Amino acid sequence: MNAKTYSLSPAKIGNSSGFRLPASFYRDHPQFNNATGWVEVVADNTLLVKLEPAPPEPEEEEEDNLILSLFLDFITKDALKNSDRLEAYTAEMAQEDDELLVGVELDP
Repeated sequence: MNAKTYSLSPAKIGNSSGFRLPASFYRDHPQFNNATGWVEVVADNTLLVKLEPAPPEPEEEEEDNLILSLFLDFITKDALKNSDRLEAYTAEMAQEDDELLVGVELDP
């Protein structure tokens, strides 16, 4: 990773004082948007800043949920449109399914 410096400017935040980072910092490092952290004074004019980004929301899971939702909507509409071709799920069908799945192990 190439080191890049960013200038700070003083900022008044409510009744507190703080530092403002330029927008380029957040464009270059979007993981720090809304991050929390701490500051340690290591010398009279030197600070160590530690930012702890919030864990990212799993986009893949959201996409999977959307795809599943769209699929369920589709099959529900199809089932309602073709309700004359639907048949009840019987105990015999369940037994056949159980026999097909004997010995199958699912990953957690």
